[in-house]
Amino acid sequence: MTSDQAPVLWPFISAPSLPPTGALMGIDQLSGGSFYCDPFGWVLRDDVPVTNPNIFQFAKPGTGKSGTTKSFCNRMMPFGYRTLILGDPKDEYEALCRAHGVEPFVVGPGMATRINPLAMGPLAQGWDSLSGEEARRRATIIFGRWLTLVRGLVGSMRIGQDHVPFGPDESDVVRIGLQILTGYAAGDTHIRETTIPELWQLLHNPTPDLLTRSRYDTERQFLDETRLLRNALGQLVTGTLAGLFDAHTNIEIDWRAPIQSLSLSRLDPLGDEAMGIALLCLNSWGRGLREIAEPGDLRIVVRDEVWKQMRLGVAAVMSFDADLRLSRGMAGKGGDIQFANLHKPSDLLSVGDAGSQATMIAKDLLELADIKILGGQKPRVADELESMLGLGPIAQSLISGWAMQGKGRALWSVGDSAYKVQTVLHPIERDLFYTNDAIAAAS
Repeated sequence: MTSDQAPVLWPFISAPSLPPTGALMGIDQLSGGSFYCDPFGWVLRDDVPVTNPNIFQFAKPGTGKSGTTKSFCNRMMPFGYRTLILGDPKDEYEALCRAHGVEPFVVGPGMATRINPLAMGPLAQGWDSLSGEEARRRATIIFGRWLTLVRGLVGSMRIGQDHVPFGPDESDVVRIGLQILTGYAAGDTHIRETTIPELWQLLHNPTPDLLTRSRYDTERQFLDETRLLRNALGQLVTGTLAGLFDAHTNIEIDWRAPIQSLSLSRLDPLGDEAMGIALLCLNSWGRGLREIAEPGDLRIVVRDEVWKQMRLGVAAVMSFDADLRLSRGMAGKGGDIQFANLHKPSDLLSVGDAGSQATMIAKDLLELADIKILGGQKPRVADELESMLGLGPIAQSLISGWAMQGKGRALWSVGDSAYKVQTVLHPIERDLFYTNDAIAAAS
């Protein structure tokens, strides 16, 4: 049999070696050679079975997941890649930022930073000089992104045990409201940026134009049928995240810096749901800023604590799905590598009941990341990975045995090939990436 087939049945036959391009991550324990990671380079090669550059990393806490992520980001910088941390829930990337001369932005109650998830982004530039066709194309992208966000935010709110519904009627009302607020509905040559509180106020005090365009006969009918939608938006505007994502953005990202990070640790006392909503807002804002990327503008977008966003419901899962699909479309002209960190596969399955729409979408997310880093896991979780990825008994044994016996050990699944890799950190990196300061101080 061929060298592609042999590793399936014989554990000591390594997969074909990958080209020595990209970040040198460590040692391939099966071949004894060096292991390199080059997601976009792999996409562009016919001899590597990778069709998108996205990375999912599953690993038990304390097994070196953070060190692998940071070393990859750090080592890709000499190749022209910059890193964007779209929400750092534990301030794990602050030391890496400061090592590169960058001060992270801090988001939280009482802090000065404001992020508007309804920011227009670069697609709004030069709007008054666009052709009608180009203006309509850009408007479709912008309003589509905003609808995805509002659907996720509204859907994250609950009535008892159920999420607030967001169907076609709610979608029409929100889309028309946003078009009115930006001036797009009136055909303005320059569209105005709006905010979530402005949308909420418009829905509370509907104008005749809004009633007519959304086909409601009376204001009372409109208010009665949009009550859940308005209440859900009201919770976002006046609730625990008030003052964080409901005003115009007041920070300027330096895209030429090697790394940028938005710290969310100050939100931790507000709970997992608040953190998930914050991540959802930042994801939409970040996607808007990357909708027009110049050729050669290569970015690694790190998403930590993904499970907190996934548990907000099906709409939040759809928003994350949109991010991954955007990266795939940018391959070949520069673009983004989405690097998502999760603890275990059930993080994806926790979004809904078995067989639900949310669960099916979450499972499909795995197909949008052709590179999977499978770190140490307990046997039960290794069984979950096997059932979702079809790893086989040898791979299961490596994940629950060898990978649990040392930090930075993982099975790298690159397309259909698997590699037994030990990430190797430089002593400076070990000090820089250390994440147990709080535990060490307590002991």
